[in-house]
Amino acid sequence: MKRQFLRADTFRYKRIGSHSRKLLKWRRPRGKQNKLRLKRTGHPQQPSIGFGTSRSQSGKIRNLVPMNINNLKDLEKASKDNILIISRRIGAKKKLEIIKIAEEKKIQVFNIGGKK
Repeated sequence: MKRQFLRADTFRYKRIGSHSRKLLKWRRPRGKQNKLRLKRTGHPQQPSIGFGTSRSQSGKIRNLVPMNINNLKDLEKASKDNILIISRRIGAKKKLEIIKIAEEKKIQVFNIGGKK
């Protein structure tokens, strides 16, 4: 699960996002005496290099390596270690074919869309 870092003074002002998830975006504190920037205890943490994803998990989706599918030939190269991302250029008929073949091979498709 991704860690959520809070913007400075979110608890103080509604317009910054204490009531709305959409407004709860990280903004770097730049004030001269800002307690968050000074990393004072009792204040929320700010993102730093140590919170990053490990190199072994970086770029993966559900612990699987993503693979872009542009046509049926690309599907032959896929294995169970991959999670498929179907290109948006593919039409509905081809998309259904790709999904059907992927289900037979027991390969996950990331962007099926709608109800599975």
